[in-house]
Amino acid sequence: MSDLLRWAIVFLVVGLIAAFFGFGGVAGTAVEAARILFWVAVVLFIVALVGGVLRRGV
Repeated sequence: MSDLLRWAIVFLVVGLIAAFFGFGGVAGTAVEAARILFWVAVVLFIVALVGGVLRRGV
């Protein structure tokens, strides 16, 4: 899961650098990809957390 967060940070940095240099389309796309990867990582973390709790409880 750390790979997803790493890619989210990479896309966020690329988006910020592109925005700084005035590439609005690239910046928007990179930031949106970062946002999607971040939320996918959060959902996978919650699923793993719930699965671990249920497995331990049984």
